[in-house]
Amino acid sequence: MKLASQRYRAVLFDLDGTLIDHFRIIYRCYCHALEQMGLEPVSYEKVKASVGGSIPITFGKLVPKEHIDRGVALFREHFDQIWHEEVNILPGAVDLLRQLKASGVRLAVFTNKEGTRSRKILAHTGMDQWLDGIYGTLDTEWRKPQPEFTRYALEQLVATTEDCCMIGDSPYDIEAATVVQMPCYVVATGSHTLSELRETPAAGAYADMVELGKDVFGLDVAAEAKAV
Repeated sequence: MKLASQRYRAVLFDLDGTLIDHFRIIYRCYCHALEQMGLEPVSYEKVKASVGGSIPITFGKLVPKEHIDRGVALFREHFDQIWHEEVNILPGAVDLLRQLKASGVRLAVFTNKEGTRSRKILAHTGMDQWLDGIYGTLDTEWRKPQPEFTRYALEQLVATTEDCCMIGDSPYDIEAATVVQMPCYVVATGSHTLSELRETPAAGAYADMVELGKDVFGLDVAAEAKAV
């Protein structure tokens, strides 16, 4: 654990596809919205590949522009009803958070999931106990990969681009880090495959948090996963 504290004093984590698998709930919410609007359904694979930029951005990839606002409202309404039904903590996530926190590293979740809903989910999973902050969309006027949002998260965490890194699962995370010249490491437990991630400018791409924890932080991370 000494290595982790020497290399980085702070870490920003993405949420969906990085710490948790919430894609089935997300997919159900998009399906509900499309059905209510009388639009054609989309596949799970298409939704999973489209998420990461926030709800309005994803709807922009799935439906004509004139349906986005109504779709977002329907999504949020349904999400608030079913969000707790299937939250899966990804392998290694809990142990990596626990070990990094014990070594004195400051930790935060930095996500395009809406902040209020992210804080509710992280409290539900118990992972909030290791976090010094949780920053999501609607907490500010920005979203990833806007540099203002990354700088905001760093300021709140009392961190700099020299002593912090980002951990995520998508190009949104990589760009959110690179726009402020901060390294980003990615895991293939979310929206993109390992081969796809290896084609990006990420500082490193890994199958999961177990591999990432060993290579980036020098930690033996337990591969436990949990459904809550």
